[in-house]
Amino acid sequence: MLLDAALLDRLVCPRDRTSLVETGAILYCAHGHHYPVLQGVPVLLVDGPQTLSVADATLAAGPTEPDPWYPDRLGISPEERAELMKLPRDARYVIDPVVSFLVGATNGIAYKHLVGRLTDYPVPELRLPPGDGRTLLDIGCNWGRWCLAATRLGYQTIGIDPSLGAVLAAKRVAAQLGVKAHFVVGDARCLPFRDRSLDTVFSYSVIQHFSRDDARKTFGEIGRVLASGGRSLLQMPTIFGIRCLYHQFRVRFREPRNFEVRYWSIPALRRTLRQQVGASSISVDCYFGIGLQKSDLRLMPQLLRAAIRTSEVLRHISGWFPPLKYVADSVYVESRKL
Repeated sequence: MLLDAALLDRLVCPRDRTSLVETGAILYCAHGHHYPVLQGVPVLLVDGPQTLSVADATLAAGPTEPDPWYPDRLGISPEERAELMKLPRDARYVIDPVVSFLVGATNGIAYKHLVGRLTDYPVPELRLPPGDGRTLLDIGCNWGRWCLAATRLGYQTIGIDPSLGAVLAAKRVAAQLGVKAHFVVGDARCLPFRDRSLDTVFSYSVIQHFSRDDARKTFGEIGRVLASGGRSLLQMPTIFGIRCLYHQFRVRFREPRNFEVRYWSIPALRRTLRQQVGASSISVDCYFGIGLQKSDLRLMPQLLRAAIRTSEVLRHISGWFPPLKYVADSVYVESRKL
């Protein structure tokens, strides 16, 4: 078997939610739907409109792809891809080159100066209690930074993302660092997991790019796959955050298009997650941007270090002065399924 037995037992066909059987490098369901396993990663995407353009390229991927990095299945610019293509595939790297070029897309604009120049993996701090062996699904895992954080915290981690190139990078990095995690290529709107099969669902800087309808579908799927008593922790941008208001002003408050960020009000987030998952609460992630991480201070220039430190002070103040949450740029919505 190419796949871990425990992972395969949790997987279902994303079309009809029936069990999957592994035959060679193909997964089959009872209704004849089939999905490839590429480099040990199940590709469980469904034809149709995608949330991310690289998902269409992933659907066309085959086992005889000449480039093991799948550069056409990465969400990076043509210029970044051209630089990546120059690097030898069989060399030994301290930092996976794909991750080095993905860091700007995954971690945010504050990390642009590190694109192609990473000297350390920026593994963030996960604001969850110790996992104690519980399962955690990271939706939109990309190169796996939150999967690394979750596994180190004691979770049995599964990462899912529609980008095959990014997921394969996550698999390589986990192996390089001696971290056990599983990875799946799939769509957040039709999660290929059994009902009530997961203890925790996490997502960061992903669902904010979905249309309102796609976000609600994803929230519904999270509620479906969570076990009773399970929790979700989802990062989302807010409509009245200082930096978020600036970005909305720049586009004259028009409706977002394609993969642009959608901004939510805190009451709407709380209400929607309560309906789709369970009782929900809001806490601050950060101010002055989306994705600023205290754990990455060492990687930031002086001005951004000051912004991160100030953000942390405001975040702690918001704990005893809740109205301050409403001007945070990024918040966490924590929900409990009964």
